[in-house]
Amino acid sequence: MSEKKHGIDKELIRDLANILNDTDLSEIEVEQDDMRIRVSRAAPAPIYATAPAQYAPAPAPAAAAAPAVAPGTAAPAAPARNPANTVTSPMVGTVYLSSAPGARPFVEVGATVKEGQTLLIVEAMKTMNQIPAPKSGKVTEIIVNDSQPVEYGEALVVIE
Repeated sequence: MSEKKHGIDKELIRDLANILNDTDLSEIEVEQDDMRIRVSRAAPAPIYATAPAQYAPAPAPAAAAAPAVAPGTAAPAAPARNPANTVTSPMVGTVYLSSAPGARPFVEVGATVKEGQTLLIVEAMKTMNQIPAPKSGKVTEIIVNDSQPVEYGEALVVIE
């Protein structure tokens, strides 16, 4: 009678990591029976380990307060978006549209993006997390502003 081996096969993980290094891949996944192992390395793009001081949110000017809505009238509704085309935040954090202060944004409205391309960064707990495009397409709307705090599931970008 043979016993089924339980636990993680560390040798397999080491072999997969070596394959990543040898082939210059960024991720590899293997599935055997009822076990799936994925090994990936950090993206090669430069990312800040901590939020730069230049990205500290600036206080909103008093004149930029939200416009008052007359009593008895409804505030303008947000445009209806197709959820399949909307990229949402996978975490609570602060959005940065570029890799560094003064740098060009990762994407702009009208740009064509490829699946996996970085759209923006969400900083969470002093870690910069690149948010990739889930599909290829054209950026039709960037919903958030640079240095804006976001919640989990909040709409960030629309790709059609």
